[in-house]
Amino acid sequence: MLVKSKGIIFRFLFGFGLLLAFSPGLNAQVQMSSKSKRAIELYNEADNYRVHQQYDKAIDLLNQAISKDKDFEEAYFRLGLTFRNEGEVKRSFESFEKGLSLTKDPRRQNLYRYELGDGYLRVGNYVKSSEFLTQFLNSEKDHTVRIDQVKIWQGHNEYALAHQSEKLSYQPLPLSDTVNCFPMQYFPVLTADNRQLVFTKRQGRGHEDDEDIFISAKDASGRWTTPVSISDNINSDLREGASTISADGRHMIFTACGVKNTYGSCDLFESKKTGDTWSQPVNLGPLVNSAAWDVQPSLSADGQELYFVSTRKGGVGGSDIWYSRKDSTGRWMRAQNLGNVINTKYDEISPFIHVNNRNLYFSSNAHPGFGGLDIFVTEKVDKKWTTPKNMGAPLNNYEDQFSFFVTADGKRAYYSKDEGGKKNFTKLYTTPLPESVQVQYYSNVVRGRVSDKQTDRPLQAFVELYDIQKNERISVVQSDSLSGEYTIVLTQGAEYALYSTSPGYLFKSLSFNYTAASHQSPVEVNIELELIKTNATAVLNNVFFETDRYDLKEKSLTELQEVARFLLDNPKIRVEIGGHTDNVGTAAYNFQLSQKRAQSVASYMVRQGIESSRIIQKGYGSQQPVKPNDTEENRRVNRRIEFKIVL
Repeated sequence: MLVKSKGIIFRFLFGFGLLLAFSPGLNAQVQMSSKSKRAIELYNEADNYRVHQQYDKAIDLLNQAISKDKDFEEAYFRLGLTFRNEGEVKRSFESFEKGLSLTKDPRRQNLYRYELGDGYLRVGNYVKSSEFLTQFLNSEKDHTVRIDQVKIWQGHNEYALAHQSEKLSYQPLPLSDTVNCFPMQYFPVLTADNRQLVFTKRQGRGHEDDEDIFISAKDASGRWTTPVSISDNINSDLREGASTISADGRHMIFTACGVKNTYGSCDLFESKKTGDTWSQPVNLGPLVNSAAWDVQPSLSADGQELYFVSTRKGGVGGSDIWYSRKDSTGRWMRAQNLGNVINTKYDEISPFIHVNNRNLYFSSNAHPGFGGLDIFVTEKVDKKWTTPKNMGAPLNNYEDQFSFFVTADGKRAYYSKDEGGKKNFTKLYTTPLPESVQVQYYSNVVRGRVSDKQTDRPLQAFVELYDIQKNERISVVQSDSLSGEYTIVLTQGAEYALYSTSPGYLFKSLSFNYTAASHQSPVEVNIELELIKTNATAVLNNVFFETDRYDLKEKSLTELQEVARFLLDNPKIRVEIGGHTDNVGTAAYNFQLSQKRAQSVASYMVRQGIESSRIIQKGYGSQQPVKPNDTEENRRVNRRIEFKIVL
């Protein structure tokens, strides 16, 4: 997949791989301006070296051609291209401008203006770029493809001149040499707790050089440890990279190229971790992969949505961002284009979906920016994406920016960056994010271990998260079958119910109010599940009543439906719904209130098809507190509905 940008044209295996630049109209002319046969022979010979990236030899031959005919206009043009490929930007401009001065052909003049306008944009000289592009637009009437491209470049010039003085407080720093220890490292991603860093490493400059996925973990002092190969089951002598990892670090999707029996030259594969072992990768199949390039995946925190880059037919532009969701059986559904709010007819690459599942970061060379690939962010509002916003200078500039990752709290970003003057050498960087570009809805991590309450044996269990104000499931994860460990993300701005379920066990209900939560460290919550047996009890932490009332609040619906599902799935079970209060008020009043609240819950169950004979409702008033009634928080805990099995 070719991606035309400011200084390089990438074949996007994963992000790098210098190829020779393409110039529209390069071979369009038939007749040369030179009459010297020897000059033309040298010119043609030089091009054989240029296309094989032997630039020094090509430059020498082109200079010899010019020495035979100092007015050989086409040789200056090709010399300009070759100098640009070699990284000799100033000499490239000199050659192009000399060639432009030699031709009177309007068509050839516009070819030079096109290259000079593009070239000066690549180095951030927006004024000179604009001058050449304006001349081009004023005289070019026929070549609609180039006209459209020049309008995009001119839009970058206008945006950059208007915004280049607006410097936001980015403070980029490279990660330590412990991590930046390879010739190239790029596409960083982190687990939601920021404890593991996964990235692609490459040993050399060549397009065919091996690429592998490596991982570094933070030690007890918070420093990144020496990176190691993520798994022999994933890395091979082929090219693996551009990976994405779920919030809990146990589900990975990555790009692999050159694999036999795939749908395209590069496909997406997934692997899952059990204990410390990654499974053999599995191709995501024809509903996700295509005959085109399918690369650069980004997985939602719960592993249910996937964003990636593809050049397949049916898109908006050259490379577009596509997405797929899992169905109810856990299979990936047919990929869909993300649409023309985000995708343009040029190139959008390196998507990253934040763990809040609202903010999508990506790079584009067509949305208004500072030229070439800039980083943008869009937000999902009422299931629609907002107009992408440029992340601003100095993060974005005339160089290429991509592979951007933002931490769960929205305060810090990680990305890869070209090292100036060192071809194909990249490092991983991190920067705090200015407040003006931080996510509105940041996230926090709840992690812990699910186990059997009696034996402490780790359990594989579903952990589901619901927004109780919308009665909508936000995410679902499974705890590790060997360790029982789980990680789930809670995003600020909602009240959540969290349920843990495992076959043969009574569900566990937890409550988190994040409507106005402040930034926090990860929350540790170990979950103990009880076997379904007599006297096994669960507190319904997400059943709510108004003060001194017994009518159920609307946001209790999620919990009540969970209880009804449990009873329908276990038709032989009888249960007691018990109501409890704090000690405020008289004993008689509290007893009556607790009885009516229990009755409200029981009545809902009957309306859901549960036989009334299976349900006992009982009020206990304030007789069975779980905490002393000496603080408001303790009294809140004592006001509860309990669900007890009475087989």
